[in-house]
Amino acid sequence: MTYSQTALDQLESGQLDDFKKSFQLALANDSDDMLYSLAEELYSLGFSDDSTTIYEKLLKKFPDDDNLKINLAELAIDKDDDDKALNYLSHVSPKSPEYVRSLMVSADLYQTQGMFEISEQKLLEAQKLAPDEPVIQFALAEFYFTTRNYRKAINLYLTLIKSGTLEMSAVDLVERLGVSYAEIGKFEQAVGYLEQIKPVKMSSDVKFELAFTYFNLKDYTKAIKAFEDLRDSDPQYSSLYPYLADSFVNLKRVDEALTAIQEGIAIDQYNEKIWQKAGQIATMANEDDLALKYLLKGREIAPDDMEILTLVSDWYISHERYSDNLKLLEPVVEDHVFDAHLAYNLAQSYQNAGKTKLAANNYEIAAHELSDNPSFLKHAALFYREAADVEKEKQYLKKYLELVPDDLEMASMYDEDSDL
Repeated sequence: MTYSQTALDQLESGQLDDFKKSFQLALANDSDDMLYSLAEELYSLGFSDDSTTIYEKLLKKFPDDDNLKINLAELAIDKDDDDKALNYLSHVSPKSPEYVRSLMVSADLYQTQGMFEISEQKLLEAQKLAPDEPVIQFALAEFYFTTRNYRKAINLYLTLIKSGTLEMSAVDLVERLGVSYAEIGKFEQAVGYLEQIKPVKMSSDVKFELAFTYFNLKDYTKAIKAFEDLRDSDPQYSSLYPYLADSFVNLKRVDEALTAIQEGIAIDQYNEKIWQKAGQIATMANEDDLALKYLLKGREIAPDDMEILTLVSDWYISHERYSDNLKLLEPVVEDHVFDAHLAYNLAQSYQNAGKTKLAANNYEIAAHELSDNPSFLKHAALFYREAADVEKEKQYLKKYLELVPDDLEMASMYDEDSDL
């Protein structure tokens, strides 16, 4: 038995002190091939420092062995010593049979550093040198998948699948292809691939993609089943609950939608979008007080979220709580964060408070974007009628009647003003 084999046996039986002695004896006495095998075994067992020691010893004896340089580069990457890794890789000649492998390792290194352009260049160079090598096609596909360049990833996954490669490095290529199609909105293609994956092999992310695909195909019955399957297997996957609730809404099952989103609240109480969706669905269920409670909770979590702010403001307006709306929106005006819809809501609130000048100012701000909104135009016309500004009233009435010509009451009002 060689010292290398003795060292491995001692390591497996937990005799660490004896292992260290046998390891040193192996370094001094065993053949180069045996040491190389020992280094590989030690690396697989997590003893990277000992593996590095062997490779460094062998590299001194065989300074032109590029395979050793690349192995040492990989070990250096594992220890986050990127400079040392790059130094080893830089000494691999483009004429070397191992150059393509060095490009692959370099690409991984640059990707971990966030230098995606250089990483892609390395992979493309490797592909040019070995265009039919599946490992390179796979690495490039995974690079594009990871960097969300799904269209390029799709072409590479398809090439591999057509060649008969359905799995590589424990990655299901059919799954990757389905997810990629879903991510670019090609839901018809996505569902065909995602449905091929056995449920027991699906990760939570893939289950979500399948459910999300059904949702986007408007197959809400299947979407509900898929989202509920994900919920049952991974209830902490909080992103599912708003979509599950929306699926129920689209089937006009509002009570079940409210229950679903309330389950989401119980799972993730710090997700403002779940609170927002809960508020919207509570409104549909005619649970007005509950809707406000949910929306205010969402605003508490995300005070800068303009969508939630707008929903709270709309709630106050619809319930004629104009003073509450002013308390909500006036600080936003001071921060110069605003939009036309909120200006419209502010205008109505100031109008109710008898602050005519401020109301008029906000109606004019809103008019820049809401000139095709009948509700806004009607409110503005009535405001200016109340303010005795006939010209402004006629201006808004005219635009309103162009959109709603059969409103006889407003048409009569316009005729009255025209006679003045």
